[in-house]
Amino acid sequence: MTDGNTKADGGLSAVEQDVIDEIDEKGIDFLRLQFTDILGTVKNVSVPATQAEKAFTEGIYFDGSSINGFVRIQESDMRLKPDPETFAVLPWRTRADDQGGAARLICDVIDTSTGEPFEGDPRRVLKNALDRAEEMGYEVNAAPEPEFFLFEEDEDGRATTETGDHGGYFDLAPKDLASDVRRDIIYGLEDMGFEIEASHHEVAQGQHEINFEYDDALSTADNVATFRTVVRAIAAQHDLHATFMPKPIPRINGSGMHTHISLFTEDGENAFHDEDDEFDLSETAKQFTAGILDHAEALAAVTNPTVNSYKRLVPGYEAPVYVAWSDRNRSALIRKPAARVPAASRIEARFPDPSCNPYLAFAALIHAGLDGIERGLDCDDPVRENIYEFDEQKREEYGITTLPSNLGEALDALEEDEVVQDALGDHVGEKFVEAKSAEYDDYRVDVSDWELDRYLETF
Repeated sequence: MTDGNTKADGGLSAVEQDVIDEIDEKGIDFLRLQFTDILGTVKNVSVPATQAEKAFTEGIYFDGSSINGFVRIQESDMRLKPDPETFAVLPWRTRADDQGGAARLICDVIDTSTGEPFEGDPRRVLKNALDRAEEMGYEVNAAPEPEFFLFEEDEDGRATTETGDHGGYFDLAPKDLASDVRRDIIYGLEDMGFEIEASHHEVAQGQHEINFEYDDALSTADNVATFRTVVRAIAAQHDLHATFMPKPIPRINGSGMHTHISLFTEDGENAFHDEDDEFDLSETAKQFTAGILDHAEALAAVTNPTVNSYKRLVPGYEAPVYVAWSDRNRSALIRKPAARVPAASRIEARFPDPSCNPYLAFAALIHAGLDGIERGLDCDDPVRENIYEFDEQKREEYGITTLPSNLGEALDALEEDEVVQDALGDHVGEKFVEAKSAEYDDYRVDVSDWELDRYLETF
């Protein structure tokens, strides 16, 4: 049997040839070569399926100066290198009788001036973090829980904030009118290779969650990018708009992306499990947790990267804003979920939201946690009380701080944190701060309808 990474005759590896064969078998007419910019927006270059072999052997060139945070106009030529392991047929493009099939390949970005992976590629940023973990003897697994809202569209096809359902947490039809949409989304995801664990209506009206299986961190980040694309595409078939905006409706719960993380050793053992510990957590797990808590303020700029993110991160709406961990309640930044078997021991970072770039968010979390291991940080005792009910004096007594209250504060913390900056790398770190600072400055000089309603006729 030929190794999947070994190049066969004609310059194709076995797995690349398998993709070529599947393209022929399934009547695929077009390939979408997918990647993300530094903000996490999915981009793609569409090529005829007849270009698949060329894509694998030579790559597909594109203008990098047109992509947010990539390169300047004089450095514009970039090359996409498809990862054959990410091939998946797009289900919403194969079910229509009048369209040929289309498929997706996630790509790495190559700097044509050096022939090396482009350090501004978010996927490369995560690979660098995983390389660091591997050097320390660990593989990283992750599982996110991305939440989203489904809204009705107006007569012009524009998104509204009307939900069309009155469901609540775990409600069933008829209150949960979007259950059929979730079903179709799940079918679409399964067609693309996802293993779905659960789906349900979330707390807020129009809010939903679909959970997919734990995987290595790179595959999981790829899956998050794919998930958002699939959810939007299938929602649109139902004349609905799906949004991963953290807080689209004021004064109700926002959408998070709770992220479960664990480290495994090279021999396949869960480095986070210790059956002799009160919480079944190893010293490695506690140090990793302490690292995330230590860098939480800077991490927020990456895991909660929009102005709107901080409308979710306020006390009173079940959002985690308090820098602490718990083995019981969900009011802390990090929770230790119950695990039925040793392999399932993990921690859950509850503060990320689904507007983040998953590659950058995972890379930042991994670097912060590994820093905790390298420095041998002590992890404070878990807070088992409901921190939401603490007053300021009691939080000070427990030594509990809070996440930044706005994007500007988070960016200030990021610029002072060498570990999280190192996670992003020089190129992405500079371009990310530049883009997000411009976003925050634009927000600060704007005048909202709330301000006009409150002040225009009063003063």
